[in-house]
Amino acid sequence: MKITVEATVASPIEQVWRAYTNPDDIKRWNAASDDWHTTAATVDLREGGTFSSRMEAKDGSMGFDFAGTYTKIVAPRLIEYLFGDRTASVEFTDVEAGVNVRVTFDAEETHSIEQQRGGWQAILNNFARYVERSQ
Repeated sequence: MKITVEATVASPIEQVWRAYTNPDDIKRWNAASDDWHTTAATVDLREGGTFSSRMEAKDGSMGFDFAGTYTKIVAPRLIEYLFGDRTASVEFTDVEAGVNVRVTFDAEETHSIEQQRGGWQAILNNFARYVERSQ
C-alpha cells in the first residue's frame, strides 16, 4: 500500500529543493517532534547515489538510520528512491501559494497506516516551517 503526504511551502522552488537536498538543512528540519533530531545527514544527489540520516531521540533513549539509494532525479521537480525493499517519490510542483511537496511511499507492516502517515506528515510540516522561516 502507498501512503501520500503533502504540504505547500510559501517559498521559491529553488529554495525548497535546496533545503530538501542539502545535508546541513536536513539536520535542521528532519524530525517528527521536538524531542527528536537528526544528528547526521549525507546526500549524494544523483541516480545511483545514496543518502542517510541519523535520527535520534534527544534524551538518547533510541535512534535509527534512514538510508537509501536515489533511482531518479529531475531537479528541481522529482526525487525517487529505494529504502530497503520500499520505494518513495517526492514531487515538487509550483502552485499559486508557493511549492506543493508531495511524498508518496510504500507502507511498512510494523506501524499502523495512521502512525506512518502522521509521522511522515509531521516531518513534512516541519520542513515547510523551516523553509519559510529561512527566507
